[in-house]
Amino acid sequence: MTTEAPASRALNGVDTDGLFATIGVVRDDPGLARFQFRARTRWLSGTHNRTTIDDFHGAGAEHTRSAPFEVDADHPTVLVGQDHAPTPAEHLLQALAACLTSGLANIAAARGIRLDEVTARVEGDIDLRGILGLDESVRNGFEGVRVTFHVAGDGTAEQLAGLVEQSRQRSAVYDVVTRGIPVTIAVATA
Repeated sequence: MTTEAPASRALNGVDTDGLFATIGVVRDDPGLARFQFRARTRWLSGTHNRTTIDDFHGAGAEHTRSAPFEVDADHPTVLVGQDHAPTPAEHLLQALAACLTSGLANIAAARGIRLDEVTARVEGDIDLRGILGLDESVRNGFEGVRVTFHVAGDGTAEQLAGLVEQSRQRSAVYDVVTRGIPVTIAVATA
């Protein structure tokens, strides 16, 4: 007689059994929480470059993805690029929206709230005089970023708004964007 393992509970595409198991394992062994993600970027031409994302360290071991991800960046022609891909600043907006949205889906599943739709519109305002070195009083990066969510599901309006708030509180990308982190840059020349 064979017995099958019970199917994992899933809500909103999230394996809730796996999510709670991960939380429990990390609670019991905090060393497993340490991760190092990596990206390798190669200049192609002009403002066009390609980043490969493949290996990372986490849960106490090295991991390699089943296939590497490649992400291009470029500038639009109005900014002296060839418009092969989004700008790095647009990738930052995408990363913020994606992190908040992923967190929201996990939190909704953990709370037992079925989602019907989640969309996020992210806008970032930038004054190019900083990047172009024309005005030292103008910062190089975004002056402000706005994220607007539309969330529909079986929760109350208050519960759905609470998903967004808890996601904001737990978002790694939101944390980096709003609190900053030390960044070191090393140079090796040929």
